[in-house]
Amino acid sequence: MRKTQKKQAGEFMELLARAHEAVGKAVSTGKNYIAMELLEQCQEGAIQLGELVEKAEGEGCGMIPLLEDYCELVYQIYEEVRQGQGASADRISEDLQQSLIKIEKYLRDNIKTRTEIVFLPYKASMWDSLESVWKAAEEDPDCDAYVIPIPYFDKNPDGSLREAHYEGDLYPEYVPVTDYNDYNFDARRPDMIYIHNPYDECNHVTSVHPFFYSKNLKKYTDNLIYIPYFILGEIDPEDEESVENMQHFCLVPGVFYADKVVVQSEDMRQVYINVLTKETREDSRSIWEEKILGLGSPKVDKILSTKKEELKIPEEWLQIIEKPDGNWKKIIFYNTSVSAFLRYEEKMLEKIKDVFRVFEENHEEMALLWRPHPLIKATIESMRPKLWKEYQEIVERYKTEGWGIYDDSADLDRAVCLSDAYYGDWSSIVYLYQKTGKLIMMQNVDIRN
Repeated sequence: MRKTQKKQAGEFMELLARAHEAVGKAVSTGKNYIAMELLEQCQEGAIQLGELVEKAEGEGCGMIPLLEDYCELVYQIYEEVRQGQGASADRISEDLQQSLIKIEKYLRDNIKTRTEIVFLPYKASMWDSLESVWKAAEEDPDCDAYVIPIPYFDKNPDGSLREAHYEGDLYPEYVPVTDYNDYNFDARRPDMIYIHNPYDECNHVTSVHPFFYSKNLKKYTDNLIYIPYFILGEIDPEDEESVENMQHFCLVPGVFYADKVVVQSEDMRQVYINVLTKETREDSRSIWEEKILGLGSPKVDKILSTKKEELKIPEEWLQIIEKPDGNWKKIIFYNTSVSAFLRYEEKMLEKIKDVFRVFEENHEEMALLWRPHPLIKATIESMRPKLWKEYQEIVERYKTEGWGIYDDSADLDRAVCLSDAYYGDWSSIVYLYQKTGKLIMMQNVDIRN
């Protein structure tokens, strides 16, 4: 039985207990007509409780016969009161209460509480920020976990919604996916909802479907939990300049509407608390201290648990990676970020072409694995549309020439695990890549090779 259902059952029985007292009082004062009305309500309440139990536990649940006995007792007392047989108020209250105690005991001791948890990823490539939490829920025998990928939209330069996307078919085979149209949030009211997109309508590039904004989801659960899809560089919570530079990550709708926010470390927790306290008021600090949890990022869990020998590597990748003698080339993960494009614009395009020239010249010893940020296309189209045509030409030329790997899959962890070193822009991937202990080289757009 769901936690919410068990709570509802408990509330039914509290109402019945109060009704029993009122029945006894009515009988003792000779107001039998009131007692009869109350007994009718007890009967109706027990029937509704039985329907709730049958729906949750099935007709074979041992609580059903106890409810049937209770209903029979209520009927007998009703007839006794109706016929004016001088019923004892104390005995009536005692008999009803003893029957109810048996029902309460069965509910407490024999019906397990099940927790229903919903995970709402939007981009499949960001699923790793929720996966380890989902796995723990999936393995819990008293938990029902649902992965429900949600639709999202690109945005036009004026902020209006444009092309819709749904990536429900891009998740790993071992992840059972539920279609968002098949889950009734209002009827089911999950015990917990996990999200990793905190922006609601405030992102300039994309937007999840408005139904899945954090401010709306809060209507359907008592526990909305936000885990960032990114990892940030660690900073000293007392370093005011560094804190100010990253406060925009803290001041997003998902942080305010969530009941809990899980961040990557205790230091990052303190950063969030300080920023949010400053933004609101000092006496709110205790609220943020309770809400923000520095439990670590599932993204790190995923990276550390991914094994190279277990990766499924596409055949076309292997043709680029393998040397004629069967040995592997050094694989360089090349990352181009959204922020670099927005900052450097045309210079960024020239830098990419220069990088490709160098790696093509050395492709017999090194394999370039280019993985652009998954929102590059939407960002350029929305915020730098004049760059789109040339960028698209660069992508198509790179893919056609075939000397390097182009990775636009949802599996970031494969690229991190497979590669021998990182080269590219500063981004959250850098901090994730650091966990592997591999070489990291940062790109400078002002330097040409």
